[in-house]
Amino acid sequence: MQLAFAQSNMAITNNAKDSSVNRFSGLSQLHQLDFIDIGLAIINKSALRKEDSISHKSGIVFASPVPAIGYSLQTGFEVSLVGNLAFYTGNNTDANISSITSSVNYTQYHQFLFPIQANIWTNNNKLNIQTDWHYVKFPQATYGLGGYSKLSDEYTIDFSNIRLYTTVFKTIAKDMYFGAGYNFDYIWGAQEINPPKGKITDYEKYGVIPISYASGIILSYLYDSRRNSINAEEGSLLNLLLRPNFKALGSSDDWESIVLDMRKFIPLPFGRHNILALWSYDWFTFNNGKPPYILLPNTGGDPFANTGRGFNEGRFRGRNMLYCEGEYRLSLSRNDFLGAVIFANAQSFTEETSHQFEVIHPAIGAGLRFKFNKYSRTNVAIDYAFGNDGSKGMYLNLGEIF
Repeated sequence: MQLAFAQSNMAITNNAKDSSVNRFSGLSQLHQLDFIDIGLAIINKSALRKEDSISHKSGIVFASPVPAIGYSLQTGFEVSLVGNLAFYTGNNTDANISSITSSVNYTQYHQFLFPIQANIWTNNNKLNIQTDWHYVKFPQATYGLGGYSKLSDEYTIDFSNIRLYTTVFKTIAKDMYFGAGYNFDYIWGAQEINPPKGKITDYEKYGVIPISYASGIILSYLYDSRRNSINAEEGSLLNLLLRPNFKALGSSDDWESIVLDMRKFIPLPFGRHNILALWSYDWFTFNNGKPPYILLPNTGGDPFANTGRGFNEGRFRGRNMLYCEGEYRLSLSRNDFLGAVIFANAQSFTEETSHQFEVIHPAIGAGLRFKFNKYSRTNVAIDYAFGNDGSKGMYLNLGEIF
């Protein structure tokens, strides 16, 4: 089971006009059901959740903590505590909702992950402050570079990573933002654990560096017309992010990367609570520099480790990545407690020799959704996916994948 979070590096918005009534189902949130309602009913305190608890006011915090136990080939058995907080910093009806998401994860294979990701709006939406901070001690399977690797090529690389990413966005027009910030990565203890004997691995060819730094500025353009990115029901997103890293700022090498993140959410059929969600995540690095091997574009290498359901994190890796996914989200119960999804994705990475995209790796899957907090529209997501070459896995998220 892979624990991760949805929604990264983007604005989180929630219009107060649709915070109390689901605009597609027409169902008041007071008549929807979530895990918190069930818990309050068990302890006979359902009356604590009054109608004024969903009013659009600063100071109200919607909390969604979830303990979890899971298993996957990548982690073995895993114990986690996952949670997010959603709140407003202003009382005006157009105020955007802020969010803080975190987890503590420890696995059978002694992997430790502690991310803290925040998306904070100041009063009147003047500024949007986004952070992605985490510490990872993560022995990880690797298979080589490019798209021709097989599951049988697996061996382990070990490393620790501290990531400190912060970007501040300023509103320049309705639903449009420009941001600038700073990204820092410190990677240490990087080493191969059980490389194949008698063979020079792609990691060794690329360059084994036990300690490396990546330090660079961030320039970002964002268009986001969604009303709630924790669980978007309509709207679209376009995020273009440029990260140049400089030795002058402490980076081990000069290199640049560009990420293009595009998402679209379509009610289908219109007027119903079923949503067609589309996602493209394209990630490029430039050949005039050499990013650390760990920071190369890779499966699950997005900030919330959500790309590539059906494959292990790090299953494919290369200097450039193309990724697309489509998901159909269905509501299965009248009280909005239970839902389901079906999805398919495809990914491709450039080869080291030709620098071309030569192989496409598809995956398909399905999952269930359980409403955890109806006011922030946070779901518990449980998915199972199948990739090609016999790859498969189970995934648990608090919030939608994208």
